[in-house]
Amino acid sequence: MIFALIIFLVTYALMLAFQKYRPWIALTSASVFVILGIIGMYDMSFLDALGAVDYNVLLMIGGTMGTVTLFVESKMPARLAEILISKVPDVKWAVTSLALFAGIISAFVDNVATVLMVAPIGLAISRKLKISPVPVLIAIAVSSNLQGAATLVGDTTSILLGGYAGMTFLDFFWMLGKPGIFWGVQLGALASVVVLLYLFRNENQKVSAKVETKVEDYFPSFLMIATVGLLIGASFLQEPANASLMTFYNLRSGLICFALCVIGVIRACVKKSNFEPVKMVLRDLDKDTLLLLFGIFIVIEGITKAGVIDAVASLFYQVSGDNAFLLYTLIVFASVILSAFIDNIPYVATMLPVVSSIAALMNGGAGMAPYVFYFGLLTGATLGGNLTPIGASANIAAIGILRKNGESVSTRDFLRIGVPFTLAAVLAGYIYIWLVWGM
Repeated sequence: MIFALIIFLVTYALMLAFQKYRPWIALTSASVFVILGIIGMYDMSFLDALGAVDYNVLLMIGGTMGTVTLFVESKMPARLAEILISKVPDVKWAVTSLALFAGIISAFVDNVATVLMVAPIGLAISRKLKISPVPVLIAIAVSSNLQGAATLVGDTTSILLGGYAGMTFLDFFWMLGKPGIFWGVQLGALASVVVLLYLFRNENQKVSAKVETKVEDYFPSFLMIATVGLLIGASFLQEPANASLMTFYNLRSGLICFALCVIGVIRACVKKSNFEPVKMVLRDLDKDTLLLLFGIFIVIEGITKAGVIDAVASLFYQVSGDNAFLLYTLIVFASVILSAFIDNIPYVATMLPVVSSIAALMNGGAGMAPYVFYFGLLTGATLGGNLTPIGASANIAAIGILRKNGESVSTRDFLRIGVPFTLAAVLAGYIYIWLVWGM
């Protein structure tokens, strides 16, 4: 077990030090674990390793990314943002509304894609009103990160939780007779509105915006709606009695996302009479994330077989004992702090089996339902990235856009918005999740 733990810690250290090469580090580590399993250090064969990969998650992420690319290219998000801004009275409400709009989009679209589609509107408004675009784009980025935990397709971490816990799209809204994590995120969003209105309280300049962007194609918008609708429909499908159909049943969400993406790409190719849409989707596909997850799934299987997951779970249990509230608090705020500095995707992928094992140890070994800990993990890991400029990909994307436009962004600029935003949203979600799922 110690050797497996050392390999895992070295893997994480290398991924932190060489972020550009994270996928290859994860895949190399996965190969090491497979080799160790084959030579008999623990019980994991090559087929076990391949079976540990959640292909449903990978298909969902890849398919959703492709559809999002077509959606952004259609310019529908930019038009919606302009319509929103044209309805508000001043800069304070314009920034807050734009951040909220980014959050709403981000509940169904990848966070980075959301920033890329909404940021140009924020830049245009800032230039027109002669204000600094720095706080505007930071507000857009942190709000995008917040809503990523709201739905099954909002962020990679949500897809990971859905795949691991067997949660459907509707489970994020209502599950086991209780309101789901979606409502906790919305309480966090309301708390963040108060924060943003306070931070921008002196920006009272009047806004007069025009709706100028023309939507070039409405079909990608239909695909986005169809993705959500079909995922909801798939959640009502009964498990087939025929064992041969179980593979398709377990991959149903991923196949839906992938199939709709393929339909959109084929239609776009026919419409343009060339293969440029294929190149565009493949170019924008986050291949690094897909490869990273593929490797991480195998690494986690390796450390699970080696007993590392159970050992870490026991350590958490020794600290908290049977006090579920203390354990929940530890998971939430440890996740906030850690996700401020490390990527939340491998962190959540690693911690899900840990959290599950901890829940099984509670109540003197009788166990308890793990959902309060799952939701605490997702809340802390998703929002913790807002504490620092490097804590989330959406933050890095926003800062990159600002720098390309000649703006310098200091750590102080980011912390001034990120810290109060994060604290308000985390506390709101933390209280809600415990009251609904912990008591």
